[in-house]
This record gives sequence, C-alpha cells and structure tokens, in this order.
Amino acid sequence: MSELSIPTTALADGTVFPLIGFGTSGMKGTGGADAVAAALRAGYRLVDTAAQYGNEAAVGQGLRDSGLDPDEALITTKIAGGDQGREEAREGLLGSLRRLGLPRVALTLIHWPNPSRGLALDTWRTLVELKEEGLTQHIGVSNFRPEQLQQLIDETGVAPEVNQIQLSPALQRREAVAFHREHGIVTQAWGPLGGREGLGEQFALRRVAEKHGVSTSQISLRWAVDQDIVVIPKSQDPTRQRTNATLEGISLDDEDRALLASLDLGEDAAWDSREHEEW
Repeated sequence: MSELSIPTTALADGTVFPLIGFGTSGMKGTGGADAVAAALRAGYRLVDTAAQYGNEAAVGQGLRDSGLDPDEALITTKIAGGDQGREEAREGLLGSLRRLGLPRVALTLIHWPNPSRGLALDTWRTLVELKEEGLTQHIGVSNFRPEQLQQLIDETGVAPEVNQIQLSPALQRREAVAFHREHGIVTQAWGPLGGREGLGEQFALRRVAEKHGVSTSQISLRWAVDQDIVVIPKSQDPTRQRTNATLEGISLDDEDRALLASLDLGEDAAWDSREHEEW
C-alpha cells in the first residue's frame, strides 16, 4: 500500500509543517499505541497529544512500534493547566518528554489560557526558554483568543508559531484566522469534523460530499486545508486514517464554498477561553 502524500504549510521560520496531522485525544493503552503506529506507518508525520490526555506513554510506544526514526515524527504536546507557571511549565514539559520517551518534541503548546490563574504569560516565557534550550523545536498555544495572543506578543515580543483552536465548517472562526495570518501564526484546527456540532448531518455538507463522491469528513478537511489550516482528525481505524488524509482530487468550487459558509454557527458557539478553563 502506497504511503500517504500529505500537503504541507510553513511555520513562521520557514519550517515545513504537515497540513494533516493525527489527533489522539481519547486513545490510551495498547489500542492507542497501535493507532499511532498505524498512522505513522501510513504516512502521517504530525501527531498531537497532551499531558491532559493521559496518553503520552501510549503515543511514545506507538512511535517506537512504527519503526519510524523518531526525528522524522513531529510530536506535539501541551502544558496542562495545573503545570502553568515559570518552573511548573518546565517540569510539565520534562514530564511529557519522560512519558513520551523522547529527548525533545517538535511543538509544545499551552493547552488553555486559564485567565483566572494569571499564569499564561509566565508559562509562555518558560516556553521561549525551553525552545532556546532545544527541548522543544517550536512553541505555540491552544484555545487562545486574539486579545490573549496579543498580550503574549506585547509582553515578550515573541508570537506563538501555532494556535490550535476549535474550528470546522460549523465554527469557521474567521476573526481568529485573520488575526493569525496577520501575525504569522499557523492556525491548527481541533474538532475539524465538527462532531460536537452535528456537522456531519447537515444537508449542505452532505450535498457537497455527494457532488464530489467523497465523505463529509473529507469535505470538511479539504475546506480547512484549502485555507492553509492544519487539521488533526482522529481515528483508530486504519482505513479511516487513510481516508482522512486522502484529499487530493477534491477541488471545491465557489458554489461549494458558499454552501459550506452557510454552516457557520458563529463565534458564540465556540468554547470561550475567557470563561472555559481546563486545569
């Protein structure tokens, strides 16, 4: 079976970065390790995990089981809410590296801003240092709003390289995506298939999928990738893994994009990181 051909974008420093990665939330134990190994063998190179997921050991095992050179895999992890702070964030990443069995990761994100704690800026300063030390090659955030990003930039002069946000055709997050583009930040979408929003059942999406003879998931992912937005769909089914990353040959036209635009529920439907916190 041929290896997947995954399109790429570039981080602010020019580093080539896959536009389709592999999400692992909810995948634990042997099943999680097997799913990661299968995805890497198929051709995925970007794998997303987090301390909060409780599956970093399984992701590390999957990487070893895949037979891939660890330096060829781009592992993303995230600093949990309870690990925010100057020293705490350092210990958080060291703990992630230990569980993953790796000397460094490709990308480290602050998982949520958690404004009530007031530690996001201190955590960001530590991530800047950890990058300089080579423990993480790139740094970014997750679930930050434009004004929360602006604070990091204003206070440190360092913009996150990635912001991973809730985004799909049901939550198009146009203001956030525009802010990211303006500041050289790559947008990464979690929940790109809109399961929480019941996206797959929407008539407009099904109509576009039927027109192109592909799945609704493939249309949702193609829509994001066309905007240079990184997606991290997740599936433990090897066939589904391949389908999610097989988007070549799907060419959306203006009519398709207009139908998909009608699905947007608006910013208020997304989780608001000024209020929603995860520790």
